[in-house]
Amino acid sequence: MQAEIRTLENGSAGTAELPDEIFAAEPRADIMARVVHWQLSKRRAGTHKTKGMGEVQGTTKKPYKQKGTGNARQGSLRAPQFRTGGVVHGPVVRDHGYDLPKKVRRLGLISALSQKQAEGKLVVIEAANGSGKTRELAAKLRALGWESALIIDRTVDAAFARASRNIHGVDVLPTIGANVYDILRHDTLAITTEGVAALKERLA
Repeated sequence: MQAEIRTLENGSAGTAELPDEIFAAEPRADIMARVVHWQLSKRRAGTHKTKGMGEVQGTTKKPYKQKGTGNARQGSLRAPQFRTGGVVHGPVVRDHGYDLPKKVRRLGLISALSQKQAEGKLVVIEAANGSGKTRELAAKLRALGWESALIIDRTVDAAFARASRNIHGVDVLPTIGANVYDILRHDTLAITTEGVAALKERLA
């Protein structure tokens, strides 16, 4: 598949060959959903915690005698039915991450790339570099019409990353960090020619 190479100045710089097995596959929405769920689960801190009956502060004395009061029998004021009692089956500190097969993760990334290509929202750019001035880069992106864009390069240029980090809706990632969630949540996907080559190596 041939794709035109654009520059950040909105000019043309030739054409690039995009492998069909990566950029023209049939997008699998179910696979992408699985990968996104896996990514977001791994990001969860898992530090939520409530105290159970054995952890709340309070007396262990029986509130009142078992029989003769006319009330329901009670054994502890730390029981969950009392206002100061513990929580039943509350959240505990744990890891929300789980394993996902590499083949599923690979297919999810290919599906996301292919979907952007099918929607006409994949752009191949010559390079992602600049002077490091946010104002200059923001003007270029406005001229291109990119309000929400993910830019992928083999290695992120430090000056370009510095210029882009204060622009709302624009993110820059190295090829090794390309992932389904970030690709899908941005409207435009821009990949440099070096990034395309690196993606071929990564997904070969």
